[in-house]
Amino acid sequence: MNKELFSLKGKVALVTGSSTGLGKAMAIALGKAGAKVALNYFNNAERAAKTFAEFEAAGCEGAMLRADVTDEASVNQLVAEATEQLGPIDIVVLNATPDQPLKPIEEYDWAFYQSMLDFFIKSPFLITRAVLPHMKAQKWGRIINIGSETFHLGVQPFTAYVAAKGGQNGFNRSLAHELAEWNITVNMIAPGWIPVERHEKDPQEMKDGYLASVPMQRWGVPQDLDGTVTYLASEASGFVTGQNIHVNGGTTVH
Repeated sequence: MNKELFSLKGKVALVTGSSTGLGKAMAIALGKAGAKVALNYFNNAERAAKTFAEFEAAGCEGAMLRADVTDEASVNQLVAEATEQLGPIDIVVLNATPDQPLKPIEEYDWAFYQSMLDFFIKSPFLITRAVLPHMKAQKWGRIINIGSETFHLGVQPFTAYVAAKGGQNGFNRSLAHELAEWNITVNMIAPGWIPVERHEKDPQEMKDGYLASVPMQRWGVPQDLDGTVTYLASEASGFVTGQNIHVNGGTTVH
């Protein structure tokens, strides 16, 4: 195997929502593969500082940048700052997410639905549009959407989140066709339920029920995404686009 195919040396990556959880793990994975990584947070500066210290302790190089990825001006500033500090962005991982309460449809309002659309459709659109000039100019780029198995499983009561993730899946597929001629690949990773910080208060009976549905009979951990995100960001996946790769121990195999 040619290990150079998986090297990200000389590349610059942006991972949104990367001060915690899966985003943090993926940012570190890309950094370890050789990329300079722009990590992103919005709300918790103290947590972001701790994450960046861990990122640097892992031998990675990059920057931690504050931005609201659902706001156009903030996104443009984020891309400009990342470019100034690290270089033009070659790889984008669209990971940022808000809280995701499970509620019957009668208990949602449109404002909450809109917040899901803002994170999973508006934000990917704004960020992709901001980084495309460089990617098109060099005829190389990697856009990686972070989706969810919930769209394929039809998880309930979860309509707002599942609908927005379905929209992001459509964005992924259409954009892959649109950008293929520039050698820019667009793919999606659909993680299973991988417990991170925001799952600490989830009911134990819900956790037990999900674990029983995993064919590999174990919980996923954030590092289970390392290989997939590195592969999709690298030359090794150069002829792979428009795909949705499930990382979930087999829960969508039916």
